[in-house]
Amino acid sequence: MPEDRPRSTAWGVVVPLVAAFAGALFATSFATAHGTELRTIGRDLPGLIADQNRDVAAKAEQVRQLQSEVDQLSAAAAPGDARVKDLRDQAALLAPVVGTQIVRGPVITVSLDDAHRSAASLPKPYGPDDIVVHQQDVQGVVNALWSGGAEAMMLQDQRVISTSAVQCVGNTLLLQGRVYSPPYVSNAIGDPTALRAALDQDPQVRIYREWVDAVGLGYDVTTSESGEFPADTGTIDLDRATGG
Repeated sequence: MPEDRPRSTAWGVVVPLVAAFAGALFATSFATAHGTELRTIGRDLPGLIADQNRDVAAKAEQVRQLQSEVDQLSAAAAPGDARVKDLRDQAALLAPVVGTQIVRGPVITVSLDDAHRSAASLPKPYGPDDIVVHQQDVQGVVNALWSGGAEAMMLQDQRVISTSAVQCVGNTLLLQGRVYSPPYVSNAIGDPTALRAALDQDPQVRIYREWVDAVGLGYDVTTSESGEFPADTGTIDLDRATGG
């Protein structure tokens, strides 16, 4: 029998340099917001979810347009200001890390999926909880990719940044206001060899792969020679942070 996977109760002139620096400090962590499990008791509300997704997409586009206007006005306001130029240069160095810049490079993709079998088909002592992907499984992959030197990351179709937060909504994944069903796909730009090695060596990922063999959970890793991640259009400001 594979090792237990505990179900824990568990992401003006320029963009202020302080905010960018804070984002860089936290970019190697993937925050969990009010996390419990990806498979908690509850029912999906497809209509509500669809409405929420449309609302979030519209607001994200509005933020993108406003940020573009701010950038244009900032450039026109002080084109020759040496201090502004220095701040812009420093912010540009941090932009790839905090997710505010497009990143290109080789991509490794990791897909986690529920087992395509019924609970009734499981031998004892396995149960329904063992054939679904849990929050700590997704978290384990993300952490392993960061530790393997990922330069940038996406979960589903969103950039993972310092303020990214994941939580469960019924039997779906909620990420920055959008709701997703499995498979859960993590993409990372970096050295594919180093990233694969990090996945193979990570204890949490290793436990998940034991359950892949035991009950048929989905685990697939592929590599692409070239890919492009879009810049994040949300805010990198932190409202609060806690440490243990």
